[in-house]
Amino acid sequence: MPQAGDKKRAAGLAERIYHQLKNDIFDFRLMPGEHFSENEISERMAASRTPVRQALFWLEHEGYVQVYSRSGWQVKPFDFNYFEALYDFRIVLEREAVRRLCGMAPGVCSEHLQPLVSFWIDQPHMAPGKALSQQDEQFHTTLVRASGNSEMARVHVELTEKMRIIRHLDFTRSDRVDATYHEHARILQAILQQQTEVAQRILTEHISQSKAEVRKITLHMLQQASLQPVAP
Repeated sequence: MPQAGDKKRAAGLAERIYHQLKNDIFDFRLMPGEHFSENEISERMAASRTPVRQALFWLEHEGYVQVYSRSGWQVKPFDFNYFEALYDFRIVLEREAVRRLCGMAPGVCSEHLQPLVSFWIDQPHMAPGKALSQQDEQFHTTLVRASGNSEMARVHVELTEKMRIIRHLDFTRSDRVDATYHEHARILQAILQQQTEVAQRILTEHISQSKAEVRKITLHMLQQASLQPVAP
């Protein structure tokens, strides 16, 4: 009978494989539409098929891969229409959050937004990378959470997770980082001044521009990845 320690180690190995595969998908080492087998992953990870299968089931549940009964697994092909629909949904949720924030008492709103003001306005700029991408996610989720509607916040968190595979690409270039800092500061200042329409307009332009830039960056990365020589 498996011991508790064995189960814990197996779960830890499955989690490690899950994170490695997810990073491979995010960084286009596993290309959209690419087919692979559990045996191939097991050999690469130096692990048995059981933790590999568990990791793949987690990724399938999150929508990153799909399984075929006879041909193994596949990284889900890229669907720009799907991601652009998610961006549009984000705009709807965040515009409503901005409206609610602008309608709050100034002191209450300022208290909610102070951590964002500190990071995006007062502190020095961070370098491009995943850490800054996480701060960007925190900016937008904080706006929605601070609006006071827990169901909106829950849906927005789920939306953010679905979009993470491409959104992080917006933080790989210095010009996009500078633009994000500038636009976040303008959004915060408009909210704190209770300028609802101005804040909503800047927010809409900010997300729409990010959507367009991420599409260009993704297409470029896909093209570059497809030109890389296949490892022997």
